Amino acid sequence: MADRPITLAVIVGAHGVTGEVRVKLFGSGLDALKAHKSFNNGALTLKSLRPQKDLGIARFAEITDRNAAEAARGTELTVPRSALPPLGEGEYYHADLIGLPVVSESGTALGTVRAVENFGAGDVLDIVGEDGKSFMVPVNVGEITDASVIIDPVWAE
Repeated sequence: MADRPITLAVIVGAHGVTGEVRVKLFGSGLDALKAHKSFNNGALTLKSLRPQKDLGIARFAEITDRNAAEAARGTELTVPRSALPPLGEGEYYHADLIGLPVVSESGTALGTVRAVENFGAGDVLDIVGEDGKSFMVPVNVGEITDASVIIDPVWAE
């Protein structure tokens, strides 16, 4: 899990003609991206980054013209999980929750975390149940451990 790639942003298009790209930021924005100079196992080297509305404008050493910038559209910018800052008590990275088994308080398997959403009122787990149906649970009603998410089974009904 420590070296698993974590996506911090994705290139969504070219910006201008000199190779700059527009990036959609995930997580905590520009500062989280600026904390890293290399992405995708060294394939991309960040030279500069600035804000533009709800996106970022980035320049990478390896993307030198508009054609290369257009070709990079859809490229996810990843860093190893081990490169992220340590977490405080009760904190978690969304990427660490995806794929965790969800169990009841008595240990019965209820499903697997498919995604973590936030619609403005806090994080919500999108869970695929053992029966293949999905359901959502607010994070604050469960207990998150390194190995699983524990919830009251009433949420799975």
